[in-house]
Amino acid sequence: MADRRTALKAGGAACAALALPARLFAQASPVSENERRILEIAKREVERAGDALWRTDIAGIADFGLPSNMPRFHFANLENGTVRSFLVSHGTGSDPEHSGFLQHFSNVPGSNATSRGAYITWEWYKGQYGTSIRLGGLDPDNSNALPRAIVMHSAWYADETMVRKWGKLGRSNGCFAMGPQDFNEALWHLSGGRLLFADRLGIGAPTPLARTLTGLESAALG
Repeated sequence: MADRRTALKAGGAACAALALPARLFAQASPVSENERRILEIAKREVERAGDALWRTDIAGIADFGLPSNMPRFHFANLENGTVRSFLVSHGTGSDPEHSGFLQHFSNVPGSNATSRGAYITWEWYKGQYGTSIRLGGLDPDNSNALPRAIVMHSAWYADETMVRKWGKLGRSNGCFAMGPQDFNEALWHLSGGRLLFADRLGIGAPTPLARTLTGLESAALG
């Protein structure tokens, strides 16, 4: 009987484990110190934004404390505790000498500079750079995002081929520009009322690659 009870308990535990949400097991996976800090900032800024956001599952964290040749735009998934990182450009007004490093932020119209602070991602629209994501500034430091037409969009100069050739990305007019393939990640996973937060954080990238490979690319390489 004792053996039978032990077997029943083991079976019940296995069934209970199968019934748990998959994300609980994902959360148990180890994360690096940099990823932990990114997730903490994402959680803090989502909570600070409060009811201004429509969705709180994923947040974008742009760390302009890193140079443009590093994957400094992070998709922080607060539901499963994962971070995926990509390249992103900063504005010409934030880096007049084109050093590859953001020198300063600005919210001034016509500055062509990047603004710090929390944004809400709005809808897709067709603009000068094709399909783009409209942004709304939630802080005094980026309150002019809408009149300045600061958005997320794809751009050839934000692709990793620029890093290979020049050691840095090209610059935007203050927008969050990503390589065309990487920008698809933003279209699917960051638009529609989610948070984007930008600052000079200097956390360091979770991966040494120029950008994180997508699942499809990883499969192709494998």
